[in-house]
Amino acid sequence: MAPLDLLNLLWTIWMVAWLVAARWTAKTVVRQSVAARLTHGLLVSAGALLLFGRTGTLGPLVRPLFPPAPWTAWTGVALCAVGLGFAGWARVLIGRFWSGGVVLKADHALIRVGPYALTRHPIYSGLLLALTGTALVRDSLGGLLGLALLFAGAVVKLQQEERL
Repeated sequence: MAPLDLLNLLWTIWMVAWLVAARWTAKTVVRQSVAARLTHGLLVSAGALLLFGRTGTLGPLVRPLFPPAPWTAWTGVALCAVGLGFAGWARVLIGRFWSGGVVLKADHALIRVGPYALTRHPIYSGLLLALTGTALVRDSLGGLLGLALLFAGAVVKLQQEERL
């Protein structure tokens, strides 16, 4: 299997698992405003489009950043797998208190075990590692710009969560 094919499979498995798990969450008691959701949502959407989209018509954005080397792509796949695994571990532990948005759940509890003992935001940490690996596999200026926008979106969302 080629690195890009394996990368796509990893992200597909992650997406399906994440969507299935999203069905079992606690009741939301506080939700952020639409304007706040748009702030990080636009950054994440633009970043995802550049990183995951077909950018073949975007000229210089598709030029390779690195000389062709199989180890670069396979390193990216490994980073993606480790990052998605770490984020998945954190998602399992946070359980019904998880949300895709910045919200407060009923009976909210602070999780301090597993990956939450290692970092304050393990889901973001894992996903950003996976996205970095994805950018290595995609090997393009567009992918790098997409990664930067995704990082910016994560920072904005983290700041919004800290204020909640």
